[in-house]
Amino acid sequence: MDNEALKQVFQKLHPKIIKNVNPDSVINELLAKDIISDGDFCDLSSISDPKSRCRKLFSLLYRSTHPHTFVHFREALLDESPDIVGEIDEQRSSLTTRQLQQPVMSQTTEGKIPRVHWTMHTSMPVFSLKRKPV
Repeated sequence: MDNEALKQVFQKLHPKIIKNVNPDSVINELLAKDIISDGDFCDLSSISDPKSRCRKLFSLLYRSTHPHTFVHFREALLDESPDIVGEIDEQRSSLTTRQLQQPVMSQTTEGKIPRVHWTMHTSMPVFSLKRKPV
């Protein structure tokens, strides 16, 4: 799973997650995977309001340099919030499909016009060159 695509989905679903997820259900797992530090854990534990704690957790996750932050966050949500994980997966799938369907056009060179061939097996469209009609 692509961490950056998941990050975009989490940003889109941020308000819903804040409203519906108890951050205590994921904090221990994120600490165990080194996504958050001991200091972050203590800071989060000192916040009494669950929604404020969840906002702070998101703030830490968005700034994280761990290459799999949102992959691990999604995994941590599986037991507590399977409905939200289903929505995350649906959004991610939709995002990936839209990215695959966007053509990338290059400039015409030497009298040739690029022709786009769509493929769902790669992350990029396949191009062939066709001569301009005279």
